[in-house]
Amino acid sequence: MAGPYDVVVVGAGNAALCAALAARERGARVAVLEKSGIDERGGNTYYTTGAFRFPYAGLDEIRPLIPDLGESELAGMDAGSYEASAMRADLVGASEHRVDADLMERLITDAYPTVRWLTERVGVRWSLMYGRGARKVDGKFRFSGGLIVEAVGGGAGLSDLQFAACERAGIEVRYDTKALALLTHPRSGAVTGVRVRDPGGLGEIEAKAVVLAAGGFEANSEMRTRYLGAGWESARVTGTRHNTGDAIGMALALGAQSYGQWSGAHAIPWDYGAPPTGNRRIGDLYRKLSYPLGLLVNVRGRRFVDEGADLRERTFAEYSRRILEQPMGIAFQIFDQQTAPLLRDEYRIREITKAEGDTIPALAADLGIDAEALVATVAAYNATCRPGAFDPTRLDGVRTEGLALPKSNWALPLDRPPYLGVAVTCGVTFTFGGLRVQPRSAQVLDTEGGPIPGLYAAGELIGGLFWHHYLGGTAPMAGSVFGRAAGEAAAAAALGA
Repeated sequence: MAGPYDVVVVGAGNAALCAALAARERGARVAVLEKSGIDERGGNTYYTTGAFRFPYAGLDEIRPLIPDLGESELAGMDAGSYEASAMRADLVGASEHRVDADLMERLITDAYPTVRWLTERVGVRWSLMYGRGARKVDGKFRFSGGLIVEAVGGGAGLSDLQFAACERAGIEVRYDTKALALLTHPRSGAVTGVRVRDPGGLGEIEAKAVVLAAGGFEANSEMRTRYLGAGWESARVTGTRHNTGDAIGMALALGAQSYGQWSGAHAIPWDYGAPPTGNRRIGDLYRKLSYPLGLLVNVRGRRFVDEGADLRERTFAEYSRRILEQPMGIAFQIFDQQTAPLLRDEYRIREITKAEGDTIPALAADLGIDAEALVATVAAYNATCRPGAFDPTRLDGVRTEGLALPKSNWALPLDRPPYLGVAVTCGVTFTFGGLRVQPRSAQVLDTEGGPIPGLYAAGELIGGLFWHHYLGGTAPMAGSVFGRAAGEAAAAAALGA
């Protein structure tokens, strides 16, 4: 299918491909512009867990997503429920009441129907999230934090299935094609295409509508430092090296309205030995999210957060920023044999920066922590742990009493060697600041609040959903919801429907 096109999508992650597939379903001629080569395609999606957060009433809404669940497996799990009201409360709480209410309601309302669309129309397959926090309670697996399913094969599996769906649909994907600027009509100002650089040089691609879905600016160290603050140039990038804010800049140059928390980002505890940007072979397994089960200390042997303040889904973004503020930008997760068997799957890979020791001083020496201070920290913590019914699937109230910096849940004494220590730093996944869109159509708004004709946006470059904190599985879900919305609206505008 050769140009000109009805709809051009800039980017090739989950949000972009959902937009392309939705536009194609409406009959539009669609092209996807992927900045990378085919060997690096897929944007941040490729590096994710593939987990999606959506409201569901119970097992009856999960079974259609995983039709091959056997009776024995069903009998061994407690799906629980995650009502829309719970998701709303989580988003409001995580954003400290700053979330855009209209975007939030569109996300919550369309989340489950979009998961069904991904399943039935795109061909995405799902599995239960046993390896990422599910725990057996009273003989049944229980899923915590509102997350229950992930794409088979994680983000890589999701990306591959979406590209396969695009190929079946006849959508052209143009690799090694970097979008440089938006083209506009000289009188109306409507977006009419994209100026690009590809292996043939500079050129222009005409379209009746453009969807921007090329991620945030997390891989741009200059922009990270300018907007997130000093020290952020040292953060590891957990995903693609290609998300450098290009699409956001193109839209702002056209008069688009900036929106959301430009000083905020989704950050995560990330293995200290990980490379500067994502590794496609390792994917998301550099993340280290079991810190609530142990202690988190800096190189001086001191704790600096309440590891058990809340479920990890509600603390990891903030705590990752706190790790970046520590000396050398490094911290250490410390566990003993009470909790080591409960650690998530990502702690079992070979590519992990860890040490083990039969004593706390030996562990400290291997990790480079101030041994005397760490011994004192562990002793003070152990002395204040109070007995209770430990349950890692919920806020169990097993806490310390008398510490200036408490541990509010899951406070088991560290007293069963050998001890395990894992070195982590701050990984940045995506940035929160971006463009303002109309929630129903995902059309980009200008600085006066009016729609920019022919311009739509989806994915991590939309601002307004995330402030301060991040709930796992929300960005992929939002990417699919608003990608689908943008694709449908762009096709309707292009075809005059």
